[in-house]
Amino acid sequence: MSLHPVDSLIIVAYIGLTLFLGLWISNRATKGLRSYFLGGNKLPWYALGLSNASGMFDVAGTMWIVSLLFVYGLKSIWIPWLWPVFNQIFLMVFLSIWMRRSGVMTGAEWITFRFGDGPSARLSHLIVVIFALIMVLAYMAYGFLGIGKLAAQFLPLDLASILHLGVFIPAEVAADPAGVDYAAAMGGLNEKAWGAFIVMLTAAYVIKGGMYSVVFTEVMQFAVMTVASVGIAIVAMAHVSPEALRAAIPEGWTNPFFGWKLGLDWSDLLPSANDKIANEGYSLFGIFFMLVLLKGVFTSLAGPAPNYDMQRILSARSPVEAAKMSGLVSLVLNFPRYMMITGLTVLALVYFSSDLRAMGSEADYEAILPFALREFIPVGLLGLSLAGLLAAFMSSFAAPLNAAPAYVVNDIYRKYMRPNAPEKVYLRLSYLVSIIFVLTGTCVGLFLSSIDNFVNWITAGLYGGYTAANVVKWYWWRMNGYGYFYGMLAGIAFALILGLPHAQLAAIGVPLWLLNPLNAFPFFFLACIAAVVIGSLTTRPTDMSTLGKFYLRTRPWGFWKPVREALAAEGRTVSKNRDFGRDMVNVAVGIVWQTALIALPVFLVLRHWTGTVLSLLIVVVTAVFLKRNWYDRLQDYPEDFVPDTESGVEGAALS
Repeated sequence: MSLHPVDSLIIVAYIGLTLFLGLWISNRATKGLRSYFLGGNKLPWYALGLSNASGMFDVAGTMWIVSLLFVYGLKSIWIPWLWPVFNQIFLMVFLSIWMRRSGVMTGAEWITFRFGDGPSARLSHLIVVIFALIMVLAYMAYGFLGIGKLAAQFLPLDLASILHLGVFIPAEVAADPAGVDYAAAMGGLNEKAWGAFIVMLTAAYVIKGGMYSVVFTEVMQFAVMTVASVGIAIVAMAHVSPEALRAAIPEGWTNPFFGWKLGLDWSDLLPSANDKIANEGYSLFGIFFMLVLLKGVFTSLAGPAPNYDMQRILSARSPVEAAKMSGLVSLVLNFPRYMMITGLTVLALVYFSSDLRAMGSEADYEAILPFALREFIPVGLLGLSLAGLLAAFMSSFAAPLNAAPAYVVNDIYRKYMRPNAPEKVYLRLSYLVSIIFVLTGTCVGLFLSSIDNFVNWITAGLYGGYTAANVVKWYWWRMNGYGYFYGMLAGIAFALILGLPHAQLAAIGVPLWLLNPLNAFPFFFLACIAAVVIGSLTTRPTDMSTLGKFYLRTRPWGFWKPVREALAAEGRTVSKNRDFGRDMVNVAVGIVWQTALIALPVFLVLRHWTGTVLSLLIVVVTAVFLKRNWYDRLQDYPEDFVPDTESGVEGAALS
């Protein structure tokens, strides 16, 4: 499709503005590593919250959720619990405060804060760096896949042909008389070529400006995405009547609730949708929901993974601002994003279903978003929408790209190789590491084809492998560095095994149902817990002075009685954290609040007024409750906390 000159001008102007803003602000990041990776802990919580929300408004995820809403209707609001999206509520209520109290720069540095600096702590430090870098590559490849699919549909140049990428298609394949579609193969290469080009544009300002450039550009990008989202929702409501929508959906599509089975039958309207539901394993939705909830609660209790969430938390000016930042993400992200998602889905249901029926069993539901944009969004708004989705990609790609050098430079090079090198040396090495990760992440993305399959592996496989060891570290004093190392090692191994081609796993006797990372989660979670417990109890506990410093500053609830007794013996009587009950009530209410914030824009665009009013009422009631029981009780540190002014980490925590 050729874009109208107005749309092209908007996209070019947006790219130019982003590069200018990112490079202009980059001078602030040259003062040192803390400025480069954390913005010097001077960025306000609302800017970090908008930045974090922008980073979650990604292209690949938006394409995926559009396909989910199309097929599963309102029941799809539960499927993103796979990530889980409600981890933001756990962060908001208590975990962001606990994390920010450390004053460290990265998740790997936090491991030293928790386990000390002995041999076991160094192993734990190393394993979390490895996991963080795997996750960075996964997120970069995931973002690359989505933006390539979108750009190839709209941008006028056939970049693959211009770059002569057809040479990557073997001649015998191109000339296969059996009917290999050479045009389709070139189309796939064009997606990869555009993905690589946009990756390089994003890398230009992120590598130069670090966290300052990431946050300032993402705030601007979020504004662009919000305007585009509202515009798309208005177009959808103007084009699709409630009667036309009812004719295009099966019974139960507008009902978010379910029984043991999903309760949707597409047989008469779109048979391939039934096949998609069966292939994804969501037919027995009640069992799926219980597995998602089980995994989601444990993953959320583990705290933030070493990605954009953790970097934003550590960048906050104070623990309370870190909590406010996490709360703002749920408040501002879901309404505009789901207005866009619902608008595109509604247009596709009424006007694209016939095309999907014609595709038969090969129906590509990830093509719904590009179709709706191409066919219905008017000149000007299309350019703004594409700029918004381009902004979404840049945001989701920039965050992990900023995290990668933090782990390599701060947690490996500075810690083990040159602890006293000049700051300029660290910054230059950060630029080099970022370039290497851009190239590596792009290469990984070249081998991906399905967003849905990769999402399942990230959410249940990669996050599943992270969960066990990182739950225990907060709540059990006896867990030591060896326990953490063995638990994480087992989790990474299981995650990588689940990422292997299913045919290879089935060939060695792995049951087909166990190849689904979500189904496998309870089994490898228990295996990882066993590794944590055995590794901890068969080795010496962490030095009590390290545990004492950790507990004094962080003050988590859980099993910490021996540490409190050791502190009391030294004359440091500290209060026990008795907020478990209140925190869990706030988490439960917060999840209801967040879910209603997701349902509200969906019902609004569908013009389902009963659902709209009920959702709005739930949002207001739960917000009032959280204001009184969470927001009004926030505090940076426990009342009996006395900072150790000789500790550099504590000084950073209080800055």
